[in-house]
Amino acid sequence: MQVSGSGPLLLLLLPHFLLHYDHSLAFSLKNCVILYSENTDANVWVTCNDHDLATIPDDIPRDVTSLDLATNHILNIARTDLTGLRKLKSVQLHYNLISHVDDGAFVDLVELSYLVLDENKLTNLTDNMFYGLSKLRMLSLSTNQISFISPVAFQSLVSLEEVNLGSNHLHQATDIAPILNLPFIKYLYIGYNRFTSFQSGDLLLNASNLRSLSLSLNPLRKFSVTRDVFPHLNTLDFSMCSTDIEWDVANKTFLRSLTTLFFSGSYVSFESYRAMLQTADSLHELILYSIKKRIDEGLLDVACKIPSLRSLEVTFCELVTIDNVMLRPCSRLTKLSLSGNQLSGMSEHALQSMTKLTTLDLSINHLTKVPVTLRGLSSLEVLDASSNLISELDCLDFQNLTRLTNLSLKHNHIFSLGTCVFQNLNILKSLDIGQNFIFTFENTFRVNLRQLQSLNLRSNGHLDLKRGDFGSLSSLRILDLDSDTYYIVHDGAFEGLDNLQTLSMSLDRYTKETFSGLQHLEALNLRLTFKWSQNSSRQNSEPPFSNLPNLKRLMLRVFDTYRSDIPLDLLSGLKSLEYLMTQKFFTRSLHPDTFKHTPCLKGLQIINSQLSSLLPELFRPIPNLKELDLSHNKFKSLDFLAQTTLLALSWLKLSDNKLSIVNESVFHSLPALTYLDLSENPLACECSNSGLNQWVQSNNQTQAVNGHQYTCTSPVSQQGAKFLDFDVHFCWVDASFLCFISSTCLIVVTLLASFTYHFLRWHLTYAYYLFLAFLYDSKRRKTDTPQRYDAFVSYNVHDEAWVYQELVPVLEGQQGWKLCLHHRDFEPGMPIFENITEAIYNSRKTISVISRHYLQSEWCSREIQIASFRLFSEHKDVLIMVFLEDIPFRHLSTYHQMRCLVKRCTYLSWPLAGGHSGVFWQNICRALERAESPDEHAPLLTGHQSFI
Repeated sequence: MQVSGSGPLLLLLLPHFLLHYDHSLAFSLKNCVILYSENTDANVWVTCNDHDLATIPDDIPRDVTSLDLATNHILNIARTDLTGLRKLKSVQLHYNLISHVDDGAFVDLVELSYLVLDENKLTNLTDNMFYGLSKLRMLSLSTNQISFISPVAFQSLVSLEEVNLGSNHLHQATDIAPILNLPFIKYLYIGYNRFTSFQSGDLLLNASNLRSLSLSLNPLRKFSVTRDVFPHLNTLDFSMCSTDIEWDVANKTFLRSLTTLFFSGSYVSFESYRAMLQTADSLHELILYSIKKRIDEGLLDVACKIPSLRSLEVTFCELVTIDNVMLRPCSRLTKLSLSGNQLSGMSEHALQSMTKLTTLDLSINHLTKVPVTLRGLSSLEVLDASSNLISELDCLDFQNLTRLTNLSLKHNHIFSLGTCVFQNLNILKSLDIGQNFIFTFENTFRVNLRQLQSLNLRSNGHLDLKRGDFGSLSSLRILDLDSDTYYIVHDGAFEGLDNLQTLSMSLDRYTKETFSGLQHLEALNLRLTFKWSQNSSRQNSEPPFSNLPNLKRLMLRVFDTYRSDIPLDLLSGLKSLEYLMTQKFFTRSLHPDTFKHTPCLKGLQIINSQLSSLLPELFRPIPNLKELDLSHNKFKSLDFLAQTTLLALSWLKLSDNKLSIVNESVFHSLPALTYLDLSENPLACECSNSGLNQWVQSNNQTQAVNGHQYTCTSPVSQQGAKFLDFDVHFCWVDASFLCFISSTCLIVVTLLASFTYHFLRWHLTYAYYLFLAFLYDSKRRKTDTPQRYDAFVSYNVHDEAWVYQELVPVLEGQQGWKLCLHHRDFEPGMPIFENITEAIYNSRKTISVISRHYLQSEWCSREIQIASFRLFSEHKDVLIMVFLEDIPFRHLSTYHQMRCLVKRCTYLSWPLAGGHSGVFWQNICRALERAESPDEHAPLLTGHQSFI
């Protein structure tokens, strides 16, 4: 007998409080979820349960070994629905609307061993419906509308061991004959059909390997075995048959292996039941359910006369009392169940004859005390008196039950336990007295229970546990003290429990000695009924769990939300802790050092805690964390995860939070992540979530569980729509492509600018000023303005001395020419360029005084460019070049325009004039006098002038 109660069970299952998912199959399916166990050889499970599916999904992974498609609206199974699933071992398709299965629909399922098609609309089993299922061992087709089975429908099921065809429309034994001929068939359930007879003559078989046959809930009128066709049949079920049965077994040896019979209901007559029992010479177990009338007629007398009978269950038969006579013939029984009756008492000698009884079940009755008749059952090993009205225990109740190993008294009205109650149960291993009203016990567990391994005291009164109460329970492994209220636990209450491994309890306070003596404890489940605060920590010099060095699993639950300051050293000493599960415990942001004492932590669950943020540093001390559950909180951002170093985290659950915008980069920082649950979050269908949308659909490592069922909550226009249906194409801005285009254009522009500046800057400058001169010339021609000067003198300021000392005195003073000089004749306030243009076009000639400084001057360059434009556009001899210095021709190459002019036009050289300056000035005068048209006068000089 196992100890009941959810506390130890929760702790034992704590490593699996999170689902696990296969790394090789990690992606988001449209309607299914992929699961697997931590075992490296484990099967890969896919569940599509309760998703309103009308067809089998087409994205089921090819490596799946277990597939759950139950509770949907699937109408049929097509030939291609399960193609390629060659590793599949189990398929569940119950609670659908399947009315048709194509022939060969399962042909690819070469490894399938378990197939459930219950609760569908099937009417026929056709020839090749199950073709290819050569390894199928269990087939369940109950609760359909099957009325026809093809004679060859089961022909290919050569490994089939168990078939369930209950709750259908079958009515003749020939329908099931092919099943009985299968070589390994053991269990056949055809209850709740329309069989009126079951006769071996209709089966057309020599011998079957069938072990168990259920014909319950059929209108069976005749059961006939006239040949030795069931040599191995050991179980027959005739329960709840709605008519009397004619029993015809020609030879007892035909049912020589029969060991178990199920009877229930009063439609079958006493005579028929007696005939059945008289045939079953090898009967070992008889189960009687709801059959009071036949018991009153003496059915137990008939049954207990069978020499081989060892187990008898008389359940829900409305028995009120057991007298001294009813069970007297049953002296050979080793197991007796009277569960589910209305027993309020048993006579003192009701069980006196049962000297071999080892198991007695008196649960679910109205007993107010332990029956006295039990005191004579010295052979009893298992006693279940749970769910009665027992209020007190006497010291003599179990005095003689020295062989008792399992005792259950749960769900009674027991108020107290005396010291002597269990004193003689020296080999008792399991004791369940939970769900009573016990508020005190006096040294009950201090004596003679040294072999007790499991003790359940959950949900009792306000127990006061003192030092030494469990002192003698050195073999105890499991102790359940969980309660909706609380137990008072004094210092040293657990001393002596040297081998305790699992403890569940409600705690109202703690001290440094609360858990002393529990050196080997591995699992602890605490329901807290007080506020654990810094003050509590300061009042106790040592952390609460410092005496639990081997603790691996810790559950901290609070069922009333409260604000509490958790002490920083709460987990101190838990160096072996692997799994921590908390509920409504951490209600404020956790300190970064909270987990510094638990370096081995692999699984962490913080749920229902109203947390809205966590610090990234919190996870730094637990680098091996693999499973993290933060569901049912108020997180609005996951930025804290992006800054963590959880390189081993593979399982992350964030359901039922306040997440609306999630940056997919958070999950890129978790390289081992294979499972993610973001369900029940108010996700926004906005461009800010486009990254998450694409990541869920395209990543090939992490499975976003039920990702295709995520719904949008904003904006209003998208409310209720599927998150993955949100079109993110208009959100796409390919930044990398734009950067490439921009950088390419920038590089090209830079290269062109560099090339132009180095090789073409003078050409462009010249072209610019030519254009300006063109505009000015066009304007001047329209106005036909008369020229005011004979010559405009273009010179550099460094050559100003020569101009005023040599050129101006001769040309203006001696020869009488009117010259335009910029420092003298330019109009103040007018832009320089306009002054230059006006001066050149208001003068007949332009005299350019060229020197090295002149060639390097920006404004001089512009002046000669405009003059040269006038020279070439008007085709007039308007330019006179005077070189003040001897400049080699090769040095003019940098100044491309100047070099061109020197090649085409006559020029004068002052250095070559030497002592013949008069000739030099006469040449300038002649140039000024000469007409502008080149056709009217031949040029005075046609080449380079040399003055001796």
